[in-house]
Amino acid sequence: MSETRTFRIAAIPADGVGTEVVAAGRAVLDALAAGSDGAFAFDWQEFDWGCEYYARTGKMMADDGLDQLKDFDAIYFGAVGWPSVPDDVSLWGLRLKICQNFDQWANVRPVHFLPGVLSPLRKADDTELDWVVVRENSEGEYAGLGGRNLSGRGPGGEVAVQSSLFTEVGCERIIRFAFDLARTRTRRKVSSVTKSNAQQYGMVLWDDVFKRVAAEYPDVETESVLVDAMSAKFVLKPEDLSVVVASNLNADILSDLGSALAGSLGLAASANLNPERRFPSMFEPVHGSAPDIAGQGLANPIGAVGSAALMLEHFGLPDQSARLNKAIETVTGAGTLTRDVGGTATTEDVTKALIDALAN
Repeated sequence: MSETRTFRIAAIPADGVGTEVVAAGRAVLDALAAGSDGAFAFDWQEFDWGCEYYARTGKMMADDGLDQLKDFDAIYFGAVGWPSVPDDVSLWGLRLKICQNFDQWANVRPVHFLPGVLSPLRKADDTELDWVVVRENSEGEYAGLGGRNLSGRGPGGEVAVQSSLFTEVGCERIIRFAFDLARTRTRRKVSSVTKSNAQQYGMVLWDDVFKRVAAEYPDVETESVLVDAMSAKFVLKPEDLSVVVASNLNADILSDLGSALAGSLGLAASANLNPERRFPSMFEPVHGSAPDIAGQGLANPIGAVGSAALMLEHFGLPDQSARLNKAIETVTGAGTLTRDVGGTATTEDVTKALIDALAN
């Protein structure tokens, strides 16, 4: 009998509906492990960091939080943000602190159209649509470079400078990641998103690196599209997309658009990867903390469970990842849907349906 593979996972539910969807995801993962005949198991440790922790301590996470996290196999994250804490404080104090310090430079956000979920795109009714947004996750527009100055001039005189950072190394590794991912897909194509007509330094470097790397992948189709034109393409010609690679801000916006086109941000999964595995990677739903529905049992757990499927893929368990994704499709196809996608099911209803689907 082979030895059980036990994965140590740090759970950080954080704020709002994050606590509900992480609990749902954990329940589904534990059910999956329970049915594996001892092939694998999860060893969870939960951390109470977030905006409530900030209210008690003045910090979003413990001073030695990164040291506490660094030896885990993965991090399972909920959502960050609450009205009582400025968004820049909560985001930079927890999620971005983890992503940047653990060099989770590849953010993967699949855009998946699920059965039973109505898309606002008419084309989705009779066209096979499935693409993935690859987001540079360590620099670009979220590098945190800049400052606010000259407030001494008086009201209206302050100046704020926010600088984007593009390095050749940063551009190349995310673009090469996108090409490698494209080689695993049915449609081998990479679409690069740029704005080099207006951003003549950073995005021109991005374009130059894209052309250079593309030459090493003659078997992969390529295109370079301005971000405004790509926004239109998401709506008008999404069937032409496979892997879309973009800078930190552009991919953040486009991936949310893709999730909305698929039916709801509540469905959207993501992985923040350190591909070299020097640090743990972090898996989280794309939706925010949703204070308006927090604590009411209305949150959609599909994004969190889809993120768990990405985590299983990262662990080298592709068959189990596929089982989880199949369970998601079974549940949505059967009409067990939360309010954000036109249904009446609760978080608990969907969680139970997912566990039942895994058992069948």
